[in-house]
Amino acid sequence: MKIILYLSDYIMPLVMLYIVVFGLLMKRPVYDDFVRGAKEGAKTVAGILPTLVGLMVGVGVLRSSGFMDAAAGWLGQWTQKAGFPSQLLPVAVVKLFSSSAATGLALDIFKQYGPDSELGLITSLMLSCTETVFYTMSIYFLAAGIRKTRYTLPGALLATSAGVIMSVILGRYLAFSPFFLRKL
Repeated sequence: MKIILYLSDYIMPLVMLYIVVFGLLMKRPVYDDFVRGAKEGAKTVAGILPTLVGLMVGVGVLRSSGFMDAAAGWLGQWTQKAGFPSQLLPVAVVKLFSSSAATGLALDIFKQYGPDSELGLITSLMLSCTETVFYTMSIYFLAAGIRKTRYTLPGALLATSAGVIMSVILGRYLAFSPFFLRKL
C-alpha cells in the first residue's frame, strides 16, 4: 500500500518532467508549445462559458424554486410502485445537468436519512454510476464543434437509466447483506 501512496505523490511531477524532456529531445520549443496550448484553452473556455453559465442558472432555478420537490412528490406515486424511492428522483434528474447540484441534493439526503441508510447507499451508487449527460454533451460538443449528435443523447440516456436502475438494485441488495449490516 505504501508504494501506491509513494507513486501518487510523484506521478504528476514525473509525467511533467517526461513531457519536458521528451519535447527537448525532439528539439521542440516546449515553452512556446505550452503558451500556444494555453491560448487555445483560454479560447475554448471563453467559447463554452455562456453554455456553462446557462446550465448552472437553470439547475439553480429548478432547485431553489421547489419544482424538483413538487415533481418528485407527484411522480413519486408511480416511482414508489416501480420500486424507485421518490426521494431520489430529484438527484437522478439533476445529475443529468450538474454533478455539483446533484451532490448538494445527495448531502441533503445524507443529512435527513444518513449516509449509511438504504437511501444514502443508493444515492452514492447513483452518483458514481451516472453521467452529467446534458452538461457533457453541451460543453464537449460545443468545444469540438460537433453539430450532429445522432444517437449520442438516446445512448447516453439509456446508459444513465441503466446506471440508476442498477444502483437501486445493488443498493437494496447491499443494504440487506450481512456484510453491510455488520458495518452498521
